[in-house]
Amino acid sequence: MIVFDVDGVLVPRGTKIKQVGNTTTLQTKIINKKQIEQIKKLYKKGFLINISSGRGLYMLQEMFREILPFVSLTYECGSATWYKGKIYQHINSFGHMLDIFPKLKKIAVKNKKVKGFEPKEFIITIHCKERIKEIENTVKRDKNLVTVWNGEAYDVLIKKDQTKALGLRRVMKIFKLKKRNVMAIGDNYNDHELLEEAGVAISADKRRVRGKFHIPLDGKFLPADILMQKILSLKN
Repeated sequence: MIVFDVDGVLVPRGTKIKQVGNTTTLQTKIINKKQIEQIKKLYKKGFLINISSGRGLYMLQEMFREILPFVSLTYECGSATWYKGKIYQHINSFGHMLDIFPKLKKIAVKNKKVKGFEPKEFIITIHCKERIKEIENTVKRDKNLVTVWNGEAYDVLIKKDQTKALGLRRVMKIFKLKKRNVMAIGDNYNDHELLEEAGVAISADKRRVRGKFHIPLDGKFLPADILMQKILSLKN
């Protein structure tokens, strides 16, 4: 199985978001036609494909609609996995998020550095121009929660338990796979646990996350494109 992070790996990094009052608008990125064909070829060769992201399920389904028959989607930082119409929930974070939600929403409305406040099903994402101490300190006071900064947004998660590594472990159980049969590629801080959990870890940005192997940054090709080209070129 090959596990792909999304932003910066399968699609260009960066989220265009606009917040007006209680209305949040996000731009939906669509996977490139070339990557669609590459994933279909990998699937035909017998590879399982998992896409792991902090984004919500609806957004991922829109981004990857053309390849949904060939992939599983692990969303909101390992919280749940969608596969062929079935949802496998990996963690219950509802109670924890209910308490922190109004406090973070209040900060988001007042602070001009916040680009958008995005409450999801299992996590809360706050899009920012830069790090905001008030957000970090507010979450820190809740012993059950933690903030993960990815360079353009905070994800608010359950401490230790709610990670992409949890999602990968559950996906491996779904497909009855061992660690040595899993390759993962990621490029950001929230991919650290994901790469540690994989048998073959590939960093797409070694300034942010380490792997056993890495793909040099390339302005012309996305990291997933380079990796899939290499795998498809192998005879065995």
